[in-house]
Amino acid sequence: MALNPYLIFDGNTREVVKYYAKVFRLEEPQFMTYGSVHSEHLPPGSEDLIMHTFLEIAGSKLMFSDNFPGSPYQQGNNFTLAYVSSNETAIKDAFQKLKDGGSVQMELQETPWSKCYGSLTDKYNIQWQFSHEA
Repeated sequence: MALNPYLIFDGNTREVVKYYAKVFRLEEPQFMTYGSVHSEHLPPGSEDLIMHTFLEIAGSKLMFSDNFPGSPYQQGNNFTLAYVSSNETAIKDAFQKLKDGGSVQMELQETPWSKCYGSLTDKYNIQWQFSHEA
């Protein structure tokens, strides 16, 4: 089980991640693009934006993404907390509790990258992502 910071950028995630990889002497990671998953519903020219990648730095996972194409971006609010667990029951329980008084962006559901994924903003305006990892 892990709680990972998730940094969101406005179209320059690939550049940012390559820079941090160089700084911390890490290999360049694999990049999942929006076009590889959401190819039908994207604004033209956004296919190569980064949907997800991560670096392991000093034993911690730092996750990265470009802002979802077409969504407003505000620097300073460009992070989420990612709750990653192999316990699907714990994910569902935490999600249900945090959505009380908050707003759900994506209900928990199976996705190409997770058996159980969802996102919400809690009543304190903290953005969360939930992901099942076996």
